[in-house]
Parts: sequence; structure tokens; C-alpha cells
Amino acid sequence: MAPIVLYSGPLSMFGAKAEIALREKDVPFELVMVPFAKGDRYDPVHPEVLRINPKKQVPVLAHGDLEIFDSTLIFEYLEDVFPEPPLWPKGAAPRAEARLLELKSDEIVFMNIVRLFGLEDTPEHPTAVDAVAKAYRHYAQMEARLSDRDYLAGAFSYADIALFMAQFYGERKGAVMNETTPRLLDWRARVLARPAVRTVIGRMGAWLTSEGRGSPAYIADAIAARR
Repeated sequence: MAPIVLYSGPLSMFGAKAEIALREKDVPFELVMVPFAKGDRYDPVHPEVLRINPKKQVPVLAHGDLEIFDSTLIFEYLEDVFPEPPLWPKGAAPRAEARLLELKSDEIVFMNIVRLFGLEDTPEHPTAVDAVAKAYRHYAQMEARLSDRDYLAGAFSYADIALFMAQFYGERKGAVMNETTPRLLDWRARVLARPAVRTVIGRMGAWLTSEGRGSPAYIADAIAARR
């Protein structure tokens, strides 16, 4: 098999999504970490990332002659090339629903949480209040989905990877899950128990700690397992 290289970053949500997927599928790959500055920017940009992705962002995946970017596109490629174990449900309608959940996590939930960046110390700011309220509304919708299933789209899928990473950033920035969504808390624990997720999130938490930045308490065991 041609070598696979994943370009990511120590605090890249989208890079973490792609890495978790590779690990879930037990695909050998080389991980290249692009330096991450404290200002939440990649600096300097890795020359291969700059060459492949005009957006100058990770993740970037190289597989032989194929070079692609965007975590969702990487999901789709991995599912085509490495179909086992499947990370999309079977059937057109369930698969479309799971894809929609993954899209919402990236484009709605996370983009809303981005509004909290820089407002961690001023939770009473109107923008922060509105962003947290919108995050909680989405959490409530996911709580309802979990009334008859362990994962968002039935079996564990890319939809779970996407929401897990979005809520990780929500937890760091002020949209903290609480006892109002007990099923969602149980879901998060199930996802975190998966070795692929623990490896990636534990490393991210360890990096945060090394930089003197706080990490959510619920990943403390995953961080400790790295020691």
C-alpha cells in the first residue's frame, strides 16, 4: 500500500477528526504535526500544507499521488478505500442522516462555538450568552436522539467523531455539557473510551497542559495515560 501522511496540528479540531478516523480503521499512517502558535494560528505553515491546500489549513492527507484536504472529504475517501470497519451507516437514508449530523457539528455547532473564542473570561458578554444558549439547544437535540441508541447515527460513526470534537472545544470555551443532558454525558464517556479517541484527545490535552492552558477535567484520565 502506498504510504499515507496526515498533516495535522496539536490543537486542530479538524485534524483530530481525520486522525481518529484513521486510527478507528487501523490504517498505518505517518502523522506530521504542523507547528501551532499561541494565537491559534499555524505559523509557520508547513510547505506541503501550503502547496496542497490553498486555504493554508490542516488537515491534509497524502496517499501516494493523491493529495486532499478537508476533514469531511478525508472521511469520504477513507470510507471508499478502507471500508472496514464502516464509519457510515448502511443504507442511503441512514447514511444521509449521519452525514447531515457531521455537517451540523462542523458548520453549525463548531462555528457557533468559535464565537466564544476570546470571551472565556467574560461569559456575560451578549455574544457569549447567545452562543452558549445555541450550543445548549443543539445538545438538547442530540440528547433526544440518544433516547433509543448509544451513538448519534446508530453504530459509532463519523457523526460521533465530529460532535465529540466540537463539544471538546465547547467545553474549553464555555459551552459546557451538564446534568441537563445525561444521555449526552454518557455518550461522551462511551466515545472517550474508544482507544482511537483516547489517544488523540489525550495528546491534545497533554499539549494544552504543556503550554499552560487548561484542558477539560473529563479528559484527565486520557492525559494521564500518556505518562
